[in-house]
Amino acid sequence: MNIPGKSSRPYATEKRDAKAAETRARLVAAALAILREPGGHLLSLDAVAKAAGVTRLTVYNQFGSRNGLLEAAFDAVAERGNLASLADAMAMPEPRAALARVVRIFCDFWMAHDGLGGIFAAAAMDAELGAALAARNARRRALLGVLVDRQGVAMGQAKVDLVDLLFTLTSFATFSSLRGEQRDGAAVCALLVPLCDRILSGAADSAARG
Repeated sequence: MNIPGKSSRPYATEKRDAKAAETRARLVAAALAILREPGGHLLSLDAVAKAAGVTRLTVYNQFGSRNGLLEAAFDAVAERGNLASLADAMAMPEPRAALARVVRIFCDFWMAHDGLGGIFAAAAMDAELGAALAARNARRRALLGVLVDRQGVAMGQAKVDLVDLLFTLTSFATFSSLRGEQRDGAAVCALLVPLCDRILSGAADSAARG
């Protein structure tokens, strides 16, 4: 029975929104499961719909396109991997300290998401997936460029080389290669943090002498 002056609409809206959020999370989980498996490049709205037990229209209504689904999947990985903490790292006033924090964040991220290897492998066979990953990696390159600027490295080839080095050292490929069977994630991070610091501080010292 409705109470006079009260409306059931806000409750109904909240219930509908909660159900939509639950459905979206289930679809993203299904997409990530497909991406991490061999043949992840075959990800499609139909494949996700089948895996989640819903219609293709449901998936389309949530994401609009395959690219929208990919972006939502990558957003979920970033959120679970605490990449939001990069904002706090970039707010640190000293660039070398900020870089050390950034390297640790990415080490933790790569270590917690071993399944990303399957996604990177799938990207080699899928232009749209590859472009989506490249866009995410471009964000990492951009923030490293900001730290290089703050360290006082002048524009030019020296800066390009420095950013490229730091970008390579903080990549999933480098982390995976160093981890191998000989090191755990913490040991890899212990190698990368001082190495990145030496590269950044050494480049800045060279620029100052020049």
